Amino acid sequence: MQVHPTLAKVTQRIEQRSAASRASYLAHIDAAQKPGPYRAGLGCANAAHAYAAMPSADKLVLHQERQPNLGIVSAYNDMLSAHQPYEHYPDTIRASARAAGATAQVACGVPAMCDGITQGEDGMGLSLFSRDVIAMATAVGLSHNVFDAVLLLGICDKIVPGLFMGALQFGHLPAVFLPAGPMTSGISNDDKSKVRQQFAQGLVDRDTLMRAEQSAYHGAGTCTFYGTANSNQMLMEIMGLQLPGSSFVNPGTPLRLALTQAGVQRAVALAASGQGMGHQINAKVVANGIVGLLATGGSTNHSLHLVAMARSAGIIMNWEDFSELSACVPLLARVYPNGSADVNHFHAAGGMGFLISQLLSAGLLHADVHTVMGPSLQHYVQEPWLNNGELAWRPVPVQSGDENVLRPYDQPFSADGGLRLLTGNLGRAIVKVSAVKTEHRVVRAPAVVVDSQQALQQLFKDGLLDKDFVAVVRQQGPQANGMPELHKLTPILGVLQDRGFKVALVTDGRMSGASGKVPAAIHVTPEAVNQGAIGKVQNGDMVSLDCEAQTLTLEISQAELDVRAPLAQLPDTAWGSGQGLFALFRRHAATAEEGASPLQFAMPD
Repeated sequence: MQVHPTLAKVTQRIEQRSAASRASYLAHIDAAQKPGPYRAGLGCANAAHAYAAMPSADKLVLHQERQPNLGIVSAYNDMLSAHQPYEHYPDTIRASARAAGATAQVACGVPAMCDGITQGEDGMGLSLFSRDVIAMATAVGLSHNVFDAVLLLGICDKIVPGLFMGALQFGHLPAVFLPAGPMTSGISNDDKSKVRQQFAQGLVDRDTLMRAEQSAYHGAGTCTFYGTANSNQMLMEIMGLQLPGSSFVNPGTPLRLALTQAGVQRAVALAASGQGMGHQINAKVVANGIVGLLATGGSTNHSLHLVAMARSAGIIMNWEDFSELSACVPLLARVYPNGSADVNHFHAAGGMGFLISQLLSAGLLHADVHTVMGPSLQHYVQEPWLNNGELAWRPVPVQSGDENVLRPYDQPFSADGGLRLLTGNLGRAIVKVSAVKTEHRVVRAPAVVVDSQQALQQLFKDGLLDKDFVAVVRQQGPQANGMPELHKLTPILGVLQDRGFKVALVTDGRMSGASGKVPAAIHVTPEAVNQGAIGKVQNGDMVSLDCEAQTLTLEISQAELDVRAPLAQLPDTAWGSGQGLFALFRRHAATAEEGASPLQFAMPD
């Protein structure tokens, strides 16, 4: 089917905008390309260091300098439930590589922090920039230049974007992501959310809340709500970087093991073909990623991450690209917080294969892209299964298994993708309306101005927020304090909305994929410390957040706005939990719309 005209137009605009930077990037990775194994010709002492601990049989293969050597970059730790299954992946990978006549080594481990643990704590100030640390750590591991393909083991919020960005520095090499899958379903996300709101109001005690949380987060695997971690998995699949149908298969199952083994085999084949990740990732692939986010109601964090990821390949996009595509991409999935189902329900209803088949049929994806399975996205309208214990592929179902969770393109939950660009005299911002009811999408109310989520929480505890208001939470941008997520505000704002008050959030910080039912203008750019107008808002000023008209307005005259002094830039005092080490990152961070990365100044011109 012909590509939808809006998708074609946005993709062409991205290509034109990126022409110079993309050409420079490709020239850099092409210069690094070699015709044979990358270890060939390595100095004897260098090679001896690289292979010293390898088994004798592997050393023999490596010495022959004919077969590929796979580099494993792992984000394993056993504190993150999503990453705990990776503990034994290297053994599986090595065995699968040997079976294919190749070898594999762990190139490096990268840090992996859990935003669910650090929410509201000092450590959250490291969260966004951990992405860039992971990118640099990935580059360090691959810098030994003895690998012919890369296997990337990561799932959660900043880890996949960081691995992606780091691997693109070695874009002459093929790369395959190996997911580990979501934990099995526990307590429903709706029930968990209700207990959180009850706790915020003092209606239940900490033990009750803890029991609910432990029933939700109860085992190995990714958290089952559709936040940034599972949005990452969707992205890697729809962008062709991991195997079809592999995103949401539970850990510890025979199918999960078979998919891991098959992923290794694909990496060996790609190493022989010479197809590098840098050429695979182009404007069409990135546009497909945006479409996937919109069609599933994915995390707003990817209005930062996907931008930074694309820029690492010389591809320049902005929020207008997201917003314009959102107007024509229908919402086909309802997964919490956009619905009551979790990702296991989504997978059972037809999952990624059904979603991709529907979007392709509607002309809303580019089919003519390179993937780890071959030169077409049509490879992704099949699903994996075990046929007498052997991995096999079959066509995806032609009908959804549950239209309360996943629908065909001509019967969407919503005609648009729900991610919108807001503009006005307060700057540019992103709002996600997938879970916001129509009656809550326009809020005009006096501002309550605070400089931290803790300050707003205290006002709530003191009973001072039982009214219509727009919470303006400023000094939360990448250059101010590392742009932490403000999830602690979700329960209290939800309670106030349930009480019948008109409430909204405006912030230069983040809310991610769990922003939920309260309208939230996030990532406001310019941020307050960059003399953005959000720093000029005063308590009681009338603020209008209109998701339908896509405007964000401080209702004062331009003359008054011009004479108001910008917010004085506070000294950078962030220190606790290692924040002091990230001052350089904060100082050099790009704007939110540019991806908020401090590494972009180091990309090829």
